[in-house]
Amino acid sequence: MTLTQPAAETAPGATAETAETAETAPATAASVDPTATAGATRLAATVPAPPRWAVRAAHVAAVTALPAGLWRLGLVAGWHGGYTEAGYHAMGFGGWGSVWPVFLSLFTEALALLTLGLVRPWGTAPPRWVPFVGGRPVNPRAVVLAASLGAAGLAVLWTPFAGWWALPGTDMTPLGHVLVGFLYLPTVAWAPLLAAVTLSYHRRHRAAAPTLPRPA
Repeated sequence: MTLTQPAAETAPGATAETAETAETAPATAASVDPTATAGATRLAATVPAPPRWAVRAAHVAAVTALPAGLWRLGLVAGWHGGYTEAGYHAMGFGGWGSVWPVFLSLFTEALALLTLGLVRPWGTAPPRWVPFVGGRPVNPRAVVLAASLGAAGLAVLWTPFAGWWALPGTDMTPLGHVLVGFLYLPTVAWAPLLAAVTLSYHRRHRAAAPTLPRPA
């Protein structure tokens, strides 16, 4: 007596295709790390909101480099900006000489804007589109260390500009020398403002430390 083979048996080709799909599915799912994203969301929600004074200080710090930066960009565009005719040409703001003032203006303003991260959620859990750290909770200690070193460096770099008017302005007109001093004066406040906002950031994250997930 001959037994009939069950009709439910799947063809070998279909079985191989199904197995291949089953093997690739976990790899696709593994490309997304929901744990890190969820941890970042919990971290941002747990940290207390910054005090109003810290928010204001961060916004002021973000524009302290702007007046001097705009002045330098004006020099590149051909404005003498307080220099005498001979003094302006001696500085060599044309051609390749314009690269450094433009870079310095854009770089310092970008650094100043980073201060806002100390009072915004993206300073605790960066958006997913940020390279390397996006979608993951940051290490508050690393942020505080970087910001503290930045404040110290800014103090060394910009505090001497408080004595701008004591320096000779041989290449500038008397009025230009006075006005340029006022354009650089806000940068003197950058370091103490950043230090104060960093201290607030540290206190908020320390208060939330018992409930925060560990950064990856």
